[in-house]
Amino acid sequence: MTTLLDTVLLFSLPASGKSEVRRYLEYLTPTQCREEFHIGPTLQLDDYPYVHFMHRIDDELKQRGQDYVFYHGSSRPFREPFDWLTLTEMLNEDYADLVAGRTAHPASAAQLLFDRLDAARVRAGVAPALGNVPYRVRCEIAAAMEAECAEELAAKNRNVSQDRAGKTLFMEAARGGPNGAAFPLTPPRGYLNQFHQLRPEILDRAVILYIWVSPEESRRKNIARGRPDGQGSILHHSAPWEVMLADYGCDDMEWLMSQSDKPNTVKVERILQVEENGQKKYVLRKWYIPVARFDNRVDKTSFIRKDTADWGKDEIQAIHGELARALGVLADTVDGLRAEKA
Repeated sequence: MTTLLDTVLLFSLPASGKSEVRRYLEYLTPTQCREEFHIGPTLQLDDYPYVHFMHRIDDELKQRGQDYVFYHGSSRPFREPFDWLTLTEMLNEDYADLVAGRTAHPASAAQLLFDRLDAARVRAGVAPALGNVPYRVRCEIAAAMEAECAEELAAKNRNVSQDRAGKTLFMEAARGGPNGAAFPLTPPRGYLNQFHQLRPEILDRAVILYIWVSPEESRRKNIARGRPDGQGSILHHSAPWEVMLADYGCDDMEWLMSQSDKPNTVKVERILQVEENGQKKYVLRKWYIPVARFDNRVDKTSFIRKDTADWGKDEIQAIHGELARALGVLADTVDGLRAEKA
């Protein structure tokens, strides 16, 4: 019986090919996905829309003579580095809503987003970003952003309304550290610190598909994919150059793989608070998360941004074969870990 992957963490540097891989999977038949790629019908979670909305909030604040609350500037890094964990907390909440089938129907989608961002920031360990924004200004910004926030919320409601059974969830995010940084990366940067923030129930089900490119190739492709009107687009946005060097100049996935004592895994150790017999105590939990690298150092994914009619046969064969290999490694590793526990 084919092993179906439950939750795939699509974690890689910007412009590595993550979103293109997701689009290619949508092009395949359910039978191909199940028998060749070990996945069921896909559900998608992505933290990039929240990155975009943070920029939109700052832009609207600037227009009203207020200070930026999330970024140092329109094309600069986060003011508070722990907002990388804010984004992870937003994914945690989206995951919980998906599992529960929980939809939201607020009076204002924008105000709900603002509340969610502030609450996620608190869970990440920092103060609410919008706490000192005058309420009148907050309402003006909400009105300016309501249409696009409502559209994003409607898409999320459609997503979480689907039956989770038999489906494979893809969770996409990009993390990294400064160019030339030493390992392990200082919190909150890098993937290890995201694994320490993700909900334990995600780690229980997760595998990692890492789209492998060098930081230099990530920077090149980031420029190549960017469009002036594409900042709200998953496929055509471009991260600012300073961000690419300060936040994505390297990442720690290869280092994490080298630290694990089991092949094709990333080891994550966390101290968690649990309750037993009415008593709270702290326990050490350990996960071995299966990981595989899709080798995209020679570009196999950029063609996906073209119309499907313009996809070449050789291009399709290249992405298809490498994706099948990488997902096969993940399925085999899942089977091996299950056999160890049996």
